[in-house]
This record gives sequence, structure tokens and C-alpha cells, in this order.
Amino acid sequence: MMANRIFVMVLLWSFTIQCVAQETDSSHTKPDQKKLRSFIIIGGTGYAAALVGLDQLWYKEAGRQPFTFFNDSRQWKQVDKAGHFFSAFHISQATSKSLQWCNVNTNKANFWGSVTGFLMLLPIEVLDGFSEDYGASASDLLANTGGSVFYFGQTALWNEVRIHPKLSFQRTTYPGLRNDNTLGNGLISELVKDYNGQTYWLSVDVDKFIKFPKWLNVAVGYGADGMVYATDQQNQTAGYSAHRQYYVGLDFDLSHIKTRSKALNTALYILNLIKLPAPALEFSNGSVSVNVLQF
Repeated sequence: MMANRIFVMVLLWSFTIQCVAQETDSSHTKPDQKKLRSFIIIGGTGYAAALVGLDQLWYKEAGRQPFTFFNDSRQWKQVDKAGHFFSAFHISQATSKSLQWCNVNTNKANFWGSVTGFLMLLPIEVLDGFSEDYGASASDLLANTGGSVFYFGQTALWNEVRIHPKLSFQRTTYPGLRNDNTLGNGLISELVKDYNGQTYWLSVDVDKFIKFPKWLNVAVGYGADGMVYATDQQNQTAGYSAHRQYYVGLDFDLSHIKTRSKALNTALYILNLIKLPAPALEFSNGSVSVNVLQF
């Protein structure tokens, strides 16, 4: 159950480096050492601060143990693994964009961005491995690898990203059914802890394949509901019916909006990580429903 901490990490990292890196300067033919130093210093400082903050928030009260693995692959209907995939992808992409801003060769930037996407999440897994409350997870590592490879694979195949992992969230009633804050208590903590409210999407740039409006995408989504506890057995014993949810719907691509404002460009970049409300079909519990504004 590490995806909540990963989620915080990806937002902090994306915000930090987007505040540094903007448009690539094509007038340089080799890496800009001044920009590269700025990126390493600011990005590294932000990453270190995030790790320290996460250690204080999640591990301070937990006891220590010899490094061990814990198999959580059957928990939370694997929604947390989708969170790992999402986070590794976006750390990879944001790092690559920043390296390109430093005028690093595009292919090298994509490769090292993907490597960074995996490596940046590794220390958190190590911290989990030494924590009595968690334990390192092989399935988390696999999901992290998948997100980084998904970014690198697209850039190798198409020289661009055409399929964008996105996230949407809506509050549920489940946190109130737990007394231990497992699912959060309040909007911010529920955003990172309540997997019932999280839906992960792959938003496709249809216009890159067929004639289609550039600003309009088609997205497929995955989530789950009824998860008061981590495993199916726990939920069944408590009388809850945990089930998967699949979606097909529309999405909006904000990357085509360009402004002269550095702050606004950063905000648009962060906002484009989110799947915006739009019509969608939902497939769950053997039935199909139409959601006018699925978020």
C-alpha cells in the first residue's frame, strides 16, 4: 500500500521541475551546463525534501525491522499498482522534458528520464522494506518498471507520447467506515488513501492515428469500489462487495494550450495529469451504465 506516498512524490517532483524547465532552446547543439546544474540542484533538493517529508509522515512512528518483502499483489484490487504505473510514467516524462530543456539529446533524455522514473521510486520501496508496517513489494517494483518502460517505449516507437496515463478522484463514503484512518479523514488524506475514489486512465491522442479533433481524446479507465478493507476475504467477511470498474469515455488534451506565462504553463501541465469530467460508459458487476460526467 505504497501508492499514496508515491502519488505525493510525483506531484511534488512534477511541480518542482516544471517550475524550472519550460521550452527547449533549439539554438544550442550540446547540453547547456548552466541549465543542467540548475535542474540537478533544484530537482535534487526537491526530491530530497520530499523523501525527508515522506519519512516523517509515514515511517516516523513505525518500528524498524530487517529488510523484508511483503506480498501485497492481491490487495485493493490492484488499484494501488495502477498508481505506481502512473507515477513512474510521469516522473519519467517530466525528467525527460527537463533534460531536453537542458538541451540533452532527445533520445538520451528519454532514456535517462525513464531510468530516473524507476530509480526515484526505489528508495521509497527500500524504506518500506525496513518498516514493520509495510515491507517491500515485488509487485510495486514491477508496476514502477512498467510505467517507466511505457514512457520510453512510446518515445522509441513514435518519438512522442500518444497514450497518457491520467488520474481522476471523487470522494466516497467508505473512509467513515474505518476508525483507523486507513482510508483517510478529510479531502486531502482521502485523495491519497481511499482507492475507492481513484480511477486511473489511459488517454489516447486519437488524432495521431486517424482524423480527429486534437483537443479531444478517448480514454479507458480502471478503478474499484466497495473496498473497505484491503483483501476480498476481509471485505466479504465484513459484508462488503468489492468489485472492479472499467470505463470508456472522452477526455480533453490541455497540452495544446500554450501561453507566455510560466506559472500558467506549469498549472496546465499539472492539470493535464487529471482526467477531466466527460461522458463515459461504465462496466461493472456485469452491467453497463452511462455516466454523463465521469470523473
